[in-house]
Amino acid sequence: MKTFFFYDLETSGFSPRDDRIMQFAGQRTDLELNPIGDPINILVKLNDDVLPSPSALMVTKISPQKTVQEGYSEAEFAKLCQESFFTEDTIAIGYNNIRFDDEHMRYLFWRNFYDPYEWQWKDGRSRWDMLDVVRMVRALRPEGINWPFKLNEETGEEIAINKLELLTKENGIEHENAHDALADVVGLIEVTKLIKQKQPQIFNYLLKMRQKTNVQKIVNLEDPKPFVYSSGRYLAKYQKTTVAFPIAPAKNKNVIVWDLRVDPTPYIDWDFQKIAENITATWEERQKENFVPLPIKTLQYNRCPAVALTDVLTKDNWQMLELSPEIITKHIQLLANNPHLVTNIMTALEQKESFYSENEARNKNVEARLYDSFIDNKDKIRIEAVRNAGARELADFNPEFNDERLPELLLHYKARSFNKTLTIEEKEKWEKYRVENIQRMLPNFKKELVEVSNRENLTTEQKYILEEINLWLENILPDNI
Repeated sequence: MKTFFFYDLETSGFSPRDDRIMQFAGQRTDLELNPIGDPINILVKLNDDVLPSPSALMVTKISPQKTVQEGYSEAEFAKLCQESFFTEDTIAIGYNNIRFDDEHMRYLFWRNFYDPYEWQWKDGRSRWDMLDVVRMVRALRPEGINWPFKLNEETGEEIAINKLELLTKENGIEHENAHDALADVVGLIEVTKLIKQKQPQIFNYLLKMRQKTNVQKIVNLEDPKPFVYSSGRYLAKYQKTTVAFPIAPAKNKNVIVWDLRVDPTPYIDWDFQKIAENITATWEERQKENFVPLPIKTLQYNRCPAVALTDVLTKDNWQMLELSPEIITKHIQLLANNPHLVTNIMTALEQKESFYSENEARNKNVEARLYDSFIDNKDKIRIEAVRNAGARELADFNPEFNDERLPELLLHYKARSFNKTLTIEEKEKWEKYRVENIQRMLPNFKKELVEVSNRENLTTEQKYILEEINLWLENILPDNI
């Protein structure tokens, strides 16, 4: 029997590579959203090689010390996730989990010698993200649900916003302690019930779209068609939704799509170098008034994109999107008549991939190198042996890995969860890594700490967390820094 497992994380910061899971909450339900078993709410120990984001802790109000006192080690937590939470036939579901929570989970499993991907697909498992479901329901079938807005103080306009805590508030759903993982799980289940009740047809349709084979039937290069696409990349003015068109293959058998709201004409004379500069522009460059982003996006089939054929669009939908069948036909024809534009885009994207691959190779931190390559079958057997080994076995366990990342990763794994197994030489290597990692994180940490400390109207609880952060820094800071 398939089940949903709703889950949410609170972390030490935003980067899945550098930051750590501090709180994990979850609730299993059946497909009718009835709870199965008790809710899960646990802490995970923060290790002494990590400096948490002070801003993040001001929101979550979880101190590093509390996780050390009450939390599981990473190795214990990873095992619990594999054996009790993300079990066979489980649909893992969250709110923006595809881009955030799932990435943190992948890096957790990587650090702790589990396959980073199997928990999302093997033995009937899958994943789904309610954020893009909310976006498409709001855009196409908003009836029966109260939708939150925020006021643009400069223009006086109301801007659509889909924050979970605002959705619950607008619809009379109890949701105290927003940004507490368990409170967010409870709130998300109620929002999911609301959508399933008010718009069951689109709910059930998008549930099927979590399978990439179903997405590929709608979006592909063999039989390209315009399609409706809801994504955070698109403008809030149009409910984060547009009509897009597949134009070229992308890395990992994905596809590049063009936003058909945008006329291709101004881009036809762009060479690949200008395109490359555009798609690799920094955040600061993108904020400049004259910056015009290229209207392309990589659609990743395994990220549960919210897509549908254009025949779902009603007259009201077309008006809201400020589009028409005639406009999209015109723009598709322009793309077809100028194949060099697509060729230049593909060349520019290849340059971009090469650039980022070189940067990845220069990153010596094995924990950040999850996406360098897949683990081969022989090493899969060895990593299973690592995670199944107890402290006594790990003390003298040095497998001959094929993957050059794994020996150092094993040292870090032992240091965090089985510290007593380290030899004197291994302790020295670990301390060297710990010092370098803290040195790397320290400048941003100090800058953020000053900013947080200077905030007005900090609550008593936030002031306490601030004191705990300072104590954490004092306790883990190496003597030679």
